[in-house]
Amino acid sequence: MKPIFLTIIISLFSLSYALEMGSLLFNGNCITCHHPTKTISAPAVVEFKERYMNAFRDKDEFVSYMATWVEHPKAETSLMHDAIEKHELMPELGFDKEMLKIICEYIYETDFTKKDVEYWRD
Repeated sequence: MKPIFLTIIISLFSLSYALEMGSLLFNGNCITCHHPTKTISAPAVVEFKERYMNAFRDKDEFVSYMATWVEHPKAETSLMHDAIEKHELMPELGFDKEMLKIICEYIYETDFTKKDVEYWRD
């Protein structure tokens, strides 16, 4: 019984750490262009999250596809052609794949419509 409990505790700690790290990375980088709910200089997070979650409901698929796309953005593989027309293609940012996966996991897990999320700025 103890190994199962310990496994659960470690898993919860790992998820908590990943979300905290994801929040730091997101707020230190992505928020510069991607406002949580408003389209300003790039699509709002809620907009691209919804579009990609409709295409990739499974968390692992969502994270993998988004991290790969952000690592090397291409119009042909985007689901946001309208946003590319309006804002141009997102530039390559030089982040490594593991960092991007952490950010994408945070995006997947976070409800950006809640004002009590720590990044909120109007």
